[in-house]
Amino acid sequence: MNGILCVNKPQNFTSFDVVAKLRGILQMKRLGHGGTLDPMATGVLPVFVGTATKACDIMPNSTKSYRAGFRLGMTTDTQDITGKLLSSSETEVTRKALEEVLPRFIGDIMQLPPMYSAVQVNGRRLYDLARQGIEVERTARAITVDGLVLESYDETSREGVVSIACSKGTYIRTIINDIGEALGCGGIMTSLVRTSSGGFTLDDCFTLEEIQRARDEGRLEELILPIERVFVTLPKLRLNEVQTRMYRSS
Repeated sequence: MNGILCVNKPQNFTSFDVVAKLRGILQMKRLGHGGTLDPMATGVLPVFVGTATKACDIMPNSTKSYRAGFRLGMTTDTQDITGKLLSSSETEVTRKALEEVLPRFIGDIMQLPPMYSAVQVNGRRLYDLARQGIEVERTARAITVDGLVLESYDETSREGVVSIACSKGTYIRTIINDIGEALGCGGIMTSLVRTSSGGFTLDDCFTLEEIQRARDEGRLEELILPIERVFVTLPKLRLNEVQTRMYRSS
């Protein structure tokens, strides 16, 4: 069995948890995933099966999109609702004021990775240090935000939803944290759904329960997408007879 199995990752599962679960369902070890999701997040997680794992690190389309819930007026150590409260503010924020700061976070920007992240500093994961109460200096990284749209916002509760299209390595909760900082009141992420990743969408995805049921019914192959889907955006390259022979012998 070779190809791509798109999973709608359940909440409170790590990406590794999903792969481990699938190893049991598929009865095979050769699996890899295309892009880590935080445990609280749900949504598109492409899992590469069999020989398709070779494509994990060469996907030509690394863009992702998300729908994120947020709340203004507070900050936490994880930059989301699961963390320890660090500060709170009663500052009122109108929809107009919020919309006015959003353009600052569109385009090529620099982002400082949060302490609760898998980024390594001197060989150690930042989240391991954060859990010990240690904060270290981090280097800002270049990211690209192609789109940032305010879908809804309630001025009374200061809660809303944004949709974000961005490059690989973007921390959505950090964008929300930085928006809150720009507004002078703080902000945290309250929910996160990845709606697309590498050209795959929620329409391509199956829950773990659906995958288990397909295995029990002997129709797992119906859920596997061909590896060619990863490279569909690339132009076709036709080899002549000599090139074909050289390619096959390499």
